[in-house]
Amino acid sequence: MTKSIEYICSCCGKEHEDWPALGFISPLHYNLLSEDDKQKIAELNSDFCIIRYPDQVDRFIRCTLTQKVIDHCEDLDYGLWVSLSENSFQDYLDNYTNENHKAKYFGWLCNHLPDYIFNDSIPTTVYIKTNNQRPEIVPHEDFDHPFVRDYHNGITKTEAERRIASMIESIEKEED
Repeated sequence: MTKSIEYICSCCGKEHEDWPALGFISPLHYNLLSEDDKQKIAELNSDFCIIRYPDQVDRFIRCTLTQKVIDHCEDLDYGLWVSLSENSFQDYLDNYTNENHKAKYFGWLCNHLPDYIFNDSIPTTVYIKTNNQRPEIVPHEDFDHPFVRDYHNGITKTEAERRIASMIESIEKEED
């Protein structure tokens, strides 16, 4: 039997032994802004991000993605950001507290995951779920990218645990 991965939860500060979700606090576009621009042109909370450039407005929402693990009973969860069109973003925002709202939008993945090279953003379908659950994204299967293939074909338990350890290690380096 494989030893569980132990980690300190960034939310509660306690040690856990289950698999953590691999979450991103913000979209890549926000991370690339200077500290000054983050204050002046951007708004970020746990579910929404808006960046107002002089010539355009970028809108993002936080979503989940569940990666199938083919040789294990637990799947790997991600907390990712996608960009939406103005109309889709507004529809989601207008219905954010509506427990019965269900919708489907086109979105672009807006985080770069470790171990993948991203030359282009990945197109996704964003599924808005009832009961105010965070939306779930599914990468478009016809988009040629290793992450998309891994999503649709599944990964091994060893690969999932390597990704978790890599993410925890990168977070620990940032905190030092």
